[in-house]
Amino acid sequence: MEVKRRICTICAVRHVWPPGPPSWRDLVAALLILTIVILLGSGAHQMLAPFVAIQQPEISLSPSLLPMYALRTTTRMLAALVASLVFTLTYATVAAKSRRAEMVLIPTLDVLQSVPVLGYLSLTVVFFVSLTPGSSLGPELAAIFAIFTS
Repeated sequence: MEVKRRICTICAVRHVWPPGPPSWRDLVAALLILTIVILLGSGAHQMLAPFVAIQQPEISLSPSLLPMYALRTTTRMLAALVASLVFTLTYATVAAKSRRAEMVLIPTLDVLQSVPVLGYLSLTVVFFVSLTPGSSLGPELAAIFAIFTS
């Protein structure tokens, strides 16, 4: 097989074609990415477990369960981060492109930022729990919303 060096028209760098076999760094990176995807999927799957409001969930202080708790917290925080980013970009784009929308959106955001999270947390928890009755997704969404608004 002949190895050719071609100048890339996009980045103007000589690339070797066909590329060689993946290095050990590529395999470690692929394994790390696959592990993160599997862990996030597992955490998201645990959030869909049945929810019973009368029973208190068992919280174990066993060190072996700490990674699971950390995974669920990380999943909540990543979901809130993504929601916050989408909201910010959408809200700012609408406010920047329309003078009339800016006159409504900016004062509304100023007022909502001045309200403490605990002021409307009970209402949002009831709302999210009623959206998904019998599932733990409602309390998880309420927690994500609380992180999003704080």
